[in-house]
Amino acid sequence: MNYKELLDWLFVQFPSYQKIGDRAYKPGLDATRAFAAELGHPERSLRMIHVAGTNGKGSVSSMLAAALAASGLHVGLYTSPHLIDFRERMKIVTREGWEMIPETEVERFLQQWKGYFEEKSLSFFEITTCMAFDWFAREAVDAAVIEVGLGGRLDSTNIISPELSVITNISLEHCQYLGHTLAEVAGEKAGIIKPGVPVVIGETLPETRPVFERVAAENESPILFAEEEPSFLGIKPEKLDLSGEYQQRNLRTVDTALSLAAPLFGLHDLGLLAGGVRRAGAMTGLHGRWEMLRPAGEGRAQLICDAGHNAHAFRWIRAQLGKISCEYEEIVFILGVVADKDLAAISSYLPRDVHYIFTQPSTARALPVSELANLLHECGLNGEVAPTLEAALERAEALTGPRDLIFVSGSCYLVSDLLALIG
Repeated sequence: MNYKELLDWLFVQFPSYQKIGDRAYKPGLDATRAFAAELGHPERSLRMIHVAGTNGKGSVSSMLAAALAASGLHVGLYTSPHLIDFRERMKIVTREGWEMIPETEVERFLQQWKGYFEEKSLSFFEITTCMAFDWFAREAVDAAVIEVGLGGRLDSTNIISPELSVITNISLEHCQYLGHTLAEVAGEKAGIIKPGVPVVIGETLPETRPVFERVAAENESPILFAEEEPSFLGIKPEKLDLSGEYQQRNLRTVDTALSLAAPLFGLHDLGLLAGGVRRAGAMTGLHGRWEMLRPAGEGRAQLICDAGHNAHAFRWIRAQLGKISCEYEEIVFILGVVADKDLAAISSYLPRDVHYIFTQPSTARALPVSELANLLHECGLNGEVAPTLEAALERAEALTGPRDLIFVSGSCYLVSDLLALIG
């Protein structure tokens, strides 16, 4: 089997959570530990930073990887989900830029272990996590930044013993797995805190802070709350190539994390670290974070997308749209979500002064556009309906001109569709 055939086999035999939702989720670490043992425990040769949280994990992970790489390190970066290419999940970042895992490496790994996967019934995420560890070890990276997939305590990535743990923030999501209160969710995320390993908490709430303090104390782990720490690098949010008002929170988390990571990895040039953070998008190839895909001009509206997909994210999105709304005559908001989202909570943060076009992402998990329109109508929001993103975008183009904005958001999968559509 060649690369494409093996990848098709992987997605059919071991579908990802992003494809089928709940049925793909396998909590627990035993299968990952057993497979890692078969591989010779590649994760034990790696010096890692582990990043959990409800929102901002991808941005924080990318900023950290870029900062370490700009300082001269060879850095592995493991994130999920991918938007266009499966290999986006595993990258090596250097001063010169980033590269995805080669097709030949994916082909070699899947060909060698496909029988084991079938025998042990591994999950998609267990397979990809161990693939990343194996490749990073083979490449002898100096550091690896590992983003948690879902939760923390029972996530496949949690077999590692990192140099530093980072938890970005907590809000209610995936409640069927993580709990129905903020304290319960925080407990699951705090599961990445390891004995004696320092942990940085990006944002806290009255319900979550005691949980982090308790778990850190039980593990004798030094704990820093980014909200209380002085600036280490002195970077201003407007200097980042990752746009979006919410990045100021992520920046504060990254800044505190680097105050601990820099001495751990022997990095002393703050200018290099700061330069990497400022250029994280370009250095790591991160997409879908308040990303301008097209400037206004030539009779066409500006086009921006964001992968925000829960109430916590839309609180920031609404604030930023409100801040820039005076710059446009019309804002057309193309919205599509997956079916397991708390739409009532999301709707409370959706702006009221935009023109909506409702659609659905091209995934089996999508909330049908008719249901989306009906549910939002009950919440007091109305809009046009388009069966596909392509149709929605065509309609938005017909409605707008060079002084307008087309904004696409609601799901990573909708952003993935958009990136594929515009090439």
